[in-house]
Amino acid sequence: MPASGDAVYRGWMLRGEQYAAFALALAARGVTLRTDADQYQRAHELPGWYDPLEAVTPRSTWTVGDERAAFDQARGGLGSGPAVLRDYAKSMKHYWHEAAFIPELDDADAAWAVANRFRQLRDDDMVGGFVLRAFEDFTSSEVRTWWVDGVCRLIGPHPDTPGDPPPAELDLAAVQPLVAALGLPFVTVDLALRADGAWRVVELGDGQVSDRPVTITPEAMIAMLRKDFAG
Repeated sequence: MPASGDAVYRGWMLRGEQYAAFALALAARGVTLRTDADQYQRAHELPGWYDPLEAVTPRSTWTVGDERAAFDQARGGLGSGPAVLRDYAKSMKHYWHEAAFIPELDDADAAWAVANRFRQLRDDDMVGGFVLRAFEDFTSSEVRTWWVDGVCRLIGPHPDTPGDPPPAELDLAAVQPLVAALGLPFVTVDLALRADGAWRVVELGDGQVSDRPVTITPEAMIAMLRKDFAG
């Protein structure tokens, strides 16, 4: 680490409290993270960014904790129909049918079975509580966009589908002012095309802990950061 100055972290996901402790430890050595602890948590956890992006992302409700009563209340608040389950920071989409997709929110026991399996799989890594998101029919692979100080600096595939290049017609007009208004230094925004032709925000994350698809080189990432965070 440098003896003093600003720093940008690139590494594993940290829980909010871990990042706060990390920031304090660096501050004691004269190093200031460009993304402070509050900004990190707002980007890393869905409740921190959902309200400002509500118009461009699936409807969502969430719980504090993992109790059945809180889950049922959140389920009722979202209404009927299919939904996707996650926690504040991460989904289990690779266990789609057992721990992510809820075919019908009105089926309370079946919905809770998915939530219970999700809780088992996440175990000590679960962050915050359950998040229920209204299911939307997407017709494209996800696109990962990289933003510095509210400006999109890099567009590429999602790490799960590195061979799928982003479409030339990606339209960020509705998203750009909303992301800029968040006032976050370095974030990623994952988008997918809905069946009606609208680009929708699937996820916003802190860019420091967002995975880089193999088709974006480390040199491209470093060049973006050096340019935008220089001085």
